[in-house]
Amino acid sequence: MIVFSISACTTGSPIHTVDAVNIEQFMGDWYVIASIPTSIEKEAYNAIESYRLAEDGTIETTFTFNKGAFEGPLKTYRPRGFIRDKQSNAVWGMQFFWPFKAEYRIIYLTEDYSQTVIGRTKRDYVWIMARKPAMSEEDYNRILDFLKAQGYDLSKLRKVPQQVK
Repeated sequence: MIVFSISACTTGSPIHTVDAVNIEQFMGDWYVIASIPTSIEKEAYNAIESYRLAEDGTIETTFTFNKGAFEGPLKTYRPRGFIRDKQSNAVWGMQFFWPFKAEYRIIYLTEDYSQTVIGRTKRDYVWIMARKPAMSEEDYNRILDFLKAQGYDLSKLRKVPQQVK
């Protein structure tokens, strides 16, 4: 997930995060099921966000997707995550360009770490992600209800085509 907001400040009412994230359990691959996309992601297919905890405590991130079609050119981005709230591990800064870190908040996470939602206080971008490339309609609709209650404009949400292999 690419966030090109250069501003470090946030506006709007606070958006709450989950109480605690077991950072080791959160690491690994996440399929992007839907998002309010950044300009780079508008034509993303097969989008996957992968996290790995680095020795220095930062999060090595790899974001890959095919642009425009399932067989479209593969795009890869490698931002670095910095955990800002060490007590909960739910608030990160995601750095694409030094020295700017975009806000990244884990606002929804299932107990089994199979589904998550990453949001921002500005409510300009959001990512619904899962450990598998598909999600049940029931789960998806529950997350949509959650996002609506958080003040997101669901008309901007785009389902990301995932090729189930």
